[in-house]
Amino acid sequence: MLTEFVATEERTGPRFPLLLTTGRILSQYNVGAQTRRTPNNVWHDEDVLEVHPFDAENRGLADGDLVSLESRSGKTTLRAVVSERMQPGVVYTTFHHARSGANVVTTDFSDWATNCPEYKVTAVQVTKTTQPSDWQVHDAQLDQTNRRIAR
Repeated sequence: MLTEFVATEERTGPRFPLLLTTGRILSQYNVGAQTRRTPNNVWHDEDVLEVHPFDAENRGLADGDLVSLESRSGKTTLRAVVSERMQPGVVYTTFHHARSGANVVTTDFSDWATNCPEYKVTAVQVTKTTQPSDWQVHDAQLDQTNRRIAR
């Protein structure tokens, strides 16, 4: 069925000048619930943030740096990969590893026709950091607590 195009309400600006888009990588399927239990982790053992060289240089980022990825919805920390696969102004990450918290930063906007979340257009800022986000610290603590309870 044909539907009318309705543009997103999400906008970049001075505080969040980059667009984040998320997606999958061939070696992992969806959130990796099955494929992360296989040797596929040799190819993709963590979610990283791909950043165009222009955007990386403007932010003082190099390959392998820890970066804070922040939006109006939340903040997480990922490892940067400087890559020309992205256009300037666009950053990309996968969402196969829960500890990355990629969906912590995506908005609550959804498509009007299908109600599918808008994982492709989130305004973000990327800055260098040295530590995990508060969300990741809390998630790691919760994981440790759950492991103790399970024993």
